[in-house]
Amino acid sequence: QASLLDLYDPDRAQIITKIGNTRTWGEFVGEMRDAAASEKSKQGSGIRILTETVISPTLADQIKGVLKIYPQAKWYQYDPINRDASRAGSRIAFGQYLDPVYQLQGADVVVSLDADFLSGAHFPGFLKLASDFAMRRKPEEKNPEMSRLYVVESQMSTTGGKADNRLPMRAAEIEQFASALAAAVGAGGGGTIDDEAAKKFLAVVAKDLQANRGKCAIIPGENQSPAVHALAAAMNSALGNVGKTVAYVEPIEPNPTEQGAGLKELVADMNAGRVTLLVVIGGNPIYNAPADLNFEAAYQKVPLRAHVATHVDETSRLSHWNVPMAHYLESWGDARAYDGTVSIVQPLIEPLYHGVTAHEVVATFSDSPGVAAFETVQNYWKAQNKVSAADFNAWWKKTLHDGFIPNSAAAPKSVAAKPVAAATTAKSDALEIVFRPDPTIFDGRFINNGWLQELPKPVTKLTWDNAAIMSPATAAQLGYVDQAVTEINANGKKVEAPVKIVPGHPDRSITVTLGYGRSQTGRVGTGTGFNAYPLRTQSTAGYVLGATLHRIEGKKWPLAVTQHHHLVQPGKVGAGESETGKAAADRQIIRAATLEEFRKNPEFAVEGANEPESKDLTLYPNWTEDPTKTGAHQWGMAIDMNSCVGCNACIVACVAENNIAVVGKEQVLMGREMHWLRIDTYFETKGPGDVANPRTYFQPVPCMQCENAPCEPVCPVGATVHSPEGLNDMVYNRCVGTRYCSNNCPYKVRRFNFLLFSDWDTQSLYPMRNPDVTVRSRGVMEKCTYCVQRINAAKITGEKRLGKLDANGQPYDGNVREEDNLQTACQQTCPTGAIVFGNVWDPNSRVSKLKKQSRNYALLAELNTRPRTTYIATVRNPNSELEETKPTETHA
Repeated sequence: QASLLDLYDPDRAQIITKIGNTRTWGEFVGEMRDAAASEKSKQGSGIRILTETVISPTLADQIKGVLKIYPQAKWYQYDPINRDASRAGSRIAFGQYLDPVYQLQGADVVVSLDADFLSGAHFPGFLKLASDFAMRRKPEEKNPEMSRLYVVESQMSTTGGKADNRLPMRAAEIEQFASALAAAVGAGGGGTIDDEAAKKFLAVVAKDLQANRGKCAIIPGENQSPAVHALAAAMNSALGNVGKTVAYVEPIEPNPTEQGAGLKELVADMNAGRVTLLVVIGGNPIYNAPADLNFEAAYQKVPLRAHVATHVDETSRLSHWNVPMAHYLESWGDARAYDGTVSIVQPLIEPLYHGVTAHEVVATFSDSPGVAAFETVQNYWKAQNKVSAADFNAWWKKTLHDGFIPNSAAAPKSVAAKPVAAATTAKSDALEIVFRPDPTIFDGRFINNGWLQELPKPVTKLTWDNAAIMSPATAAQLGYVDQAVTEINANGKKVEAPVKIVPGHPDRSITVTLGYGRSQTGRVGTGTGFNAYPLRTQSTAGYVLGATLHRIEGKKWPLAVTQHHHLVQPGKVGAGESETGKAAADRQIIRAATLEEFRKNPEFAVEGANEPESKDLTLYPNWTEDPTKTGAHQWGMAIDMNSCVGCNACIVACVAENNIAVVGKEQVLMGREMHWLRIDTYFETKGPGDVANPRTYFQPVPCMQCENAPCEPVCPVGATVHSPEGLNDMVYNRCVGTRYCSNNCPYKVRRFNFLLFSDWDTQSLYPMRNPDVTVRSRGVMEKCTYCVQRINAAKITGEKRLGKLDANGQPYDGNVREEDNLQTACQQTCPTGAIVFGNVWDPNSRVSKLKKQSRNYALLAELNTRPRTTYIATVRNPNSELEETKPTETHA
């Protein structure tokens, strides 16, 4: 979603340079070909190409073609967040590289071994996995069935937040847990677990897996060791899951490697003087290579260094040649999805800054240096199809239209994993540092993207920074509070970091996210956060044991978080049968029950709710819902709390759709973030102070579009008014900035733009803005409009169809219906279908059907605001053998 902002980023690399001086593409091509020609007699032994992970069939074929011309040249791939552990685990389990493709539609039981597979952008196919998982989590009164998720993890993640039963565990201990679980299900492994809670958890999980053979899935985390991946494969084989809930296919990379070993070999060659020409296409290895390789020193020993990248970064600074790379939205290309399906990449516009593609750079070293990317891609697929020109043209047009090549997914392999030996990791109480990609800026490549910098991290709600994340118990033991500064010592390196305390995090473990602390990037990213890469080595890419922390007294690092409403009144969170629940039913922000409670009482979400007996009991004028008086459409929204995984994609979609400004860290610290939609995260505990392993809930909160809107009668200029179709509209031209409406909004979903933010004046961003949405200056109130511009566009389209026949042969009447594909931006981007919008007066619409469910409830309904946005209450499916006393307090 946010990559659109990268396309129009004014800080992108814009000119070709050699040692700081402007050069032309022709000069670059000439010098590269001369350098390669001088290596021809040595078969290219001094040539090296370093790329990021290549999943393009055409690009891989091109590079292999160059290696045929220069047989002694070498190609390496490196991403700091890579699949080395999965590759090595596959080699242990199968004797070859294979990729697992999980099919969760058929999984009744899912076990995650430190795998954030629901919204971790580093997890292959996470969008499809989230969608499939959500489809099995929609219990209805007539069909009260759903899957069960067990999570063992080393940090509080969004996947852990959706777990029915969760076990916090240090990253270094998960291999031993996986080994013991494998032994319990007859898949090799071995060893014992000392911790009583973990031992009980393991026994219950093993029993449930055995009872659901062929209908379960074990998913290892990309951050975990090769042994955990091998053990997961062995368990999936032993439980009969292969071919049902998991398939193993050829890797999507045309040239799969263990990238760390390749990068180590490249550094050794550079240090030994065996490299005369190194072309780095994408990536930033000087910033993110393992610290013990000292890539920077080795790189400077290469006589000729070229870097092709979208931005001038740390690697660019030490390169001779710097060539702007075209954004993928400006490029022709192709790529394989996680299951092998091929898509043809099409450009939306001509390159803004004359950037070149990887195809054109590699072609420089081939026998056809002037071939454009479009021709290269088309020629490759012509060779693959081997059909006539006319047939190929028809195939090409259909492929571009459909967006993918049909039947190109990798065929499942008929394989069985070998039993894996018992884990040999020794138990250690030493403090560990766990390295993870950042939830928003990933490995650092999106550091200059303001949308992603300001997007709250799903669990911590942190913006514009990373932090040393620790549990409340560890913080208390070491004497830390939020925003205190600690010096982390690991692998002989030191970095300073702010502390963020998060419920549910394992004790004696610190999680740091990568990608911040950049010394050279654009104006947005420079100087944000701290750089954790110096702590990371080849052998400790996932985590390092034996770290120490030293508190820096008197120093504070302000952290800009967007959620401060931490405590929800103790009481009814669940089926509401307890005395405490009945006594505190007035603020049921989160309503949840177990599957068994739902079966016994499908009305739990509304039972005991303190709603007014009459719609007339209100301070505000009632708004009629009679369509004969107000119009043919009445819009509303339902949000399924069971489906939301807290991924935040909807927030970015809303920002892109509605031209919402980036305000910066200073303004966020003052509570002035501009997002029209937020996702609140709540932690439910067993009692005061018990935050070691809370239940977690994610709740999207847009404008409620209240029927009795408290914001409307207090506006002195009529800037916020009700539309005939039930929308709470904002008339920007009337607003004079009194902010009375914001004070009167109980949901706190209105935003005031205090300043004229700088991105309004950035000319390169003008083409990015949605022309259907008013661009606001400072001094007006902003909020969600249910994407009224999309509603109006759909109505105009419907009016144009008047008199014509629809797919059922009936004449259009001008009304907008479900089949017209009217969706809000947040709904359109939600991978799990948690957000449903439509005409609530159409009894056949999806939103109407959802609102008729017994789990449907309104937020703060006791205020009689009668919100058009309602929620479908959460239903969890915990194993009763692990379920403890019902929680009594909720924190966020």
